[in-house]
Amino acid sequence: MRKLENSELDRKTVEDFKTADKTPIIIVMDDIRSLHNIGSVFRTSDAFLIEKIYLCGITATPPHKEIQKTALGATETVAWEHQKNVTDVIQNLQAENVIVLAIEQVEQAILLDNFQVDATKKYALVFGNEVYGVSQEAVALCDGCIEIPQLGTKHSLNIAVSAGIVVWDLFKQLKA
Repeated sequence: MRKLENSELDRKTVEDFKTADKTPIIIVMDDIRSLHNIGSVFRTSDAFLIEKIYLCGITATPPHKEIQKTALGATETVAWEHQKNVTDVIQNLQAENVIVLAIEQVEQAILLDNFQVDATKKYALVFGNEVYGVSQEAVALCDGCIEIPQLGTKHSLNIAVSAGIVVWDLFKQLKA
């Protein structure tokens, strides 16, 4: 086994990324405090050709050196938009026939390992504040909620980790 050189990875250019067919997933980040989490979600979104990111509420926007530290340039590839109100974003996406799902622990949540995507649909995933999660107001508007099974003593995962887990699961189902 030999580790591949960067030149062997056949990575897209920024222009190639922008014109590539995107994975029908949109990320909605609401009131995310950590600039490193924001950057990390951008990087994950780049890796999986995510269609767009909505940065809502207090969520910081590029350009910012702390976002860039973890995004590593993904803010230049992934389409993004800042909106003040997450509920407006949810309602606008639903008006476009996007299925909006909060990633949260709620009554009647579907465990991620039981969630089945419909490859003919587009999905938006709402990730909430590091302390308070997705607001009840946003949860109430969503078409459903996905919960990541957790078996330890902690009740939550870092948003960047959660985004990576959920995006990967939906991505592999959509590409199957």
